[in-house]
Amino acid sequence: MAMWVFGYGSLIWKAGFNYDDRLVGFIKDYRRVFYQGSTDHRGTPEYPGRTVTLEPAPGEVCWGAAYKISKEEDKQTAITYLEVREKQYDKKAYVDFFTDPTATTLAISGVMVYIASPDKKLNPNYLGPASLEDIAKQIVRAEGPSGPNREYLFQLEKALLEIGCKDKHLMDVANEARRILSEAERTSS
Repeated sequence: MAMWVFGYGSLIWKAGFNYDDRLVGFIKDYRRVFYQGSTDHRGTPEYPGRTVTLEPAPGEVCWGAAYKISKEEDKQTAITYLEVREKQYDKKAYVDFFTDPTATTLAISGVMVYIASPDKKLNPNYLGPASLEDIAKQIVRAEGPSGPNREYLFQLEKALLEIGCKDKHLMDVANEARRILSEAERTSS
């Protein structure tokens, strides 16, 4: 039986594991938010970056990509890889995945997704909501072993636009980050 994994952040443009098929689509009743701290990829323990997680949002949809992994060996390799890559995400959920916004039936059920919960006991890196300006400032300044946090933000924005998704929260954060970077450039020259 095939395993399916849903990516709504960097997995959209960089899976990092072998897969048989990739479908663009969405899950229902969740929204993507920059509420998870990243101390291992896009920030440090001293200055965490911000990455996306999902929060329940009845009636909303979150676009991304679902990856089908069929071979047993590839499944084991993918799980091992994802458990390290997504280690700051404390929860796994199994969701229904849709590919057609007008369809009433789902495309795939039981798609695995990693979520960073707001429970600070289980997830000490959860940062939670902040003003748009504060989120963007933190993303502009943070950098970790995987590179600058702003690179993650702009790559995610590009990947979503390439699949035809305009995520308001993400685009607002990206536009605010561009404003901050432009302002910093003006004042330094």
